Amino acid sequence: MAEERKNHPSKEGKPLEKMTVKDLKEIALAIPHEHTEVAVSDMKKDELIAFIKKARGITEAAPAKKKSVKPKAALTRQEIKQKIKSLRAEKKSAGEAGEKPRARIIRRKINRLKKLSRKAV
Repeated sequence: MAEERKNHPSKEGKPLEKMTVKDLKEIALAIPHEHTEVAVSDMKKDELIAFIKKARGITEAAPAKKKSVKPKAALTRQEIKQKIKSLRAEKKSAGEAGEKPRARIIRRKINRLKKLSRKAV
């Protein structure tokens, strides 16, 4: 009976977690096994996934490590003001050259730096 069931290639390509319980039961019934403490038909989705992974020898991959974000070097108020001055000059030259999008970007950077200067010690 288990040999008669067809394994659909589209179902096999899906990750087990995205399959329906019905599909998982079909796959689990196709796996030769001795009677377990819970029959395949009585298993829940998590149990079915664990059973299939164990039968196929799939080990759980550890979740990918998150990149640690290094804190930005805190700028002093004087450094921030110097940066704002240089950006203002750059914004002026961009505006004169007709580069409106570039001037807008620089304006936003200046705005952020102003806010940062108020918080700086």
